[in-house]
Amino acid sequence: MGEEVQVFGFWASPYSHRVELALSLKGVPYEYIEEDILKNKSDLLLKYNPIHKKVPVFLHKGKPIVESIVILEYIEETWKVNPILPQNPYDKAIDRFWIKFIDDKCLPAVRKATFSPENERETAVEEACECLKMLESALNGKRFFGGDAIGMVDIAANFLTIWLRTIQEATGLEVLSVEKFPDLFKWTDDFISCSVVKESLPSTDKLLSFVKASLSQ
Repeated sequence: MGEEVQVFGFWASPYSHRVELALSLKGVPYEYIEEDILKNKSDLLLKYNPIHKKVPVFLHKGKPIVESIVILEYIEETWKVNPILPQNPYDKAIDRFWIKFIDDKCLPAVRKATFSPENERETAVEEACECLKMLESALNGKRFFGGDAIGMVDIAANFLTIWLRTIQEATGLEVLSVEKFPDLFKWTDDFISCSVVKESLPSTDKLLSFVKASLSQ
C-alpha cells in the first residue's frame, strides 16, 4: 500500500502537513518526497502539477491529485477508517463551509496582518481578528472543531498553530493570543499536543530560522 501512495511536499509547508496528517490519522502508509520548491522544482512536480507548480501533490496508483483540500476529500472517500468529516450530510456541509472560510478568508487575512507594511497593519490586524473571532465561534465549547477527535476543519486550520506562532515570534506582531482568543488558543495547544500531530510537525527552531531568513530577503 505504501508504494501506491506518494506525497510530494515541502517540510515547511502547512499544506503538505495537511495531507501527511490526514494519512497518519487514517493509518495509510505513504512515501514522502521532499521538493526544493524555492530553488529547484523537480520534473515530476512540474509533470504532476503543471498548472500551479506547487506542493502538495498526492499520487495514488500513479494518478496525481493537487490542492490540499481536494486531496483531503479524496483521502476521506478512499479510506473510510477514522473519518475526518461527519457522516451526517448537514454536519458535513457545515464543516465544508468552515474549511472554505479558513482558506478563502481567515488565512489570507492572517497573512496580510503579519506581513503587511506598517501603515496598513492596524486595519489588517483588525480584519484578521474578526476572522479569528468567527472561527473561534465554530468551536462552540468543543475540544476540536471535529468534536472529541481531530477532523478536517482542524487539519485545514493547522497554519494557526506552530506556523502562526513562529511568524509572530519572528515579527514581534501578536494576532492570535490566549488573551484575545482563549478558546482558539487552547485549541492550538490541544492540536499540537496530539501525538500523531506532534510526530508530523517540523522543528520549531528550524521553522523559525526559515521564517527569519525569508523575512530578511
